[in-house]
Amino acid sequence: MSAMAVTLAGVFGAGQVMAAPIFDDGLPADWSCTGNCGASGPDGVVTQAPIGGSQYGWVSTSGGVYGTALPGIGGSGSPQNGSKLVSNFFTVDAATELEFAFNYVTSDGAGYADYAWARLLDQDMNQVALLFTARTTPGGDTVPGFAMPDPEATLNPESTPIIGGAPVWSPLGGSSGSCWNANGCGYTGWILSSYEIVQAGTYALEFGVVNWNDTSYQSGLAFDGITVGGQAITQPNPVPVPEPGTLALLGLGLLALGGRRRMMK
Repeated sequence: MSAMAVTLAGVFGAGQVMAAPIFDDGLPADWSCTGNCGASGPDGVVTQAPIGGSQYGWVSTSGGVYGTALPGIGGSGSPQNGSKLVSNFFTVDAATELEFAFNYVTSDGAGYADYAWARLLDQDMNQVALLFTARTTPGGDTVPGFAMPDPEATLNPESTPIIGGAPVWSPLGGSSGSCWNANGCGYTGWILSSYEIVQAGTYALEFGVVNWNDTSYQSGLAFDGITVGGQAITQPNPVPVPEPGTLALLGLGLLALGGRRRMMK
């Protein structure tokens, strides 16, 4: 097991039961994609996520058509081609934990600051929380993204310099294995995002990536292991999954109830 996998296992807790993966059969049918989105297994620099299933979801600027700037973004230039993926709506109680892992990949180096993000949205598609940002930079940390709003989720690790090189990853299309300017290209590796949804309500998740200033040298974002209250968000009303000890106590209670009924006959 990798060091990152050990770290994430420690965050979730050894006894916690994780929800079933949601991308192993491809993207859920009720998720909405604008641009180029998909699901795939380990590929090039993006290995299987340390949480989740055998496949992960992704969005890419390659073949993307979404070009709206994320609110609050800074830096000279403008967004070009990109993609975003919005989940189904899900309803949660107050103080429910939202967790997932993500990995930002870019072939666009210094001077063309592509970026990616995840947001929690309400039923009117308004932003409730900016969960993370990632942006190409020639030096320093890629996550959180420079000249971008601060994320509201807790990230593990807290900051991530790029793992440099020309990244090989199929969702980058013709840019896979290439790099514009050696400073800035690469990938972050898997990072855990954790956020407590304070108010009860109905929400959706949005993942996005945008090519900045040009349409060349693509970038993308992989994500997996998405849970709310320990349950996959593909379920309309996620509820916490009982831990093994709770299940065992429940089983003993049912056995005792069955024995009592037999004695009463």
